[in-house]
Amino acid sequence: MTTRGVTMAGLGALLAAGAGGAKAASPIAEVLCAPRAELVRKLEGQYGEVRRGVGLNGPDRVMELWSSPRSGDWTLVMSYASGTACIVAMGEDWQPLEPPPA
Repeated sequence: MTTRGVTMAGLGALLAAGAGGAKAASPIAEVLCAPRAELVRKLEGQYGEVRRGVGLNGPDRVMELWSSPRSGDWTLVMSYASGTACIVAMGEDWQPLEPPPA
């Protein structure tokens, strides 16, 4: 596990403790969630990630792709109209693609 993975696991434990340590009913329930502003501060400040793309996922959800040009780490975040954002996937070795010719 990378250093980032260990740190994100620590963030997950912290968020789970804040949620009262409730047991997850399914793997998707173990997604890391926090107020969006807090999550963005962590992605930008601690991991050096920048938002690379966004897309709508229903009337009240935005899917955001974040990545770090320095480390190659990437994070997929679902942001909700309520102000909550959840990390739904993350990985390493992000490779940006050139846009197709017009």
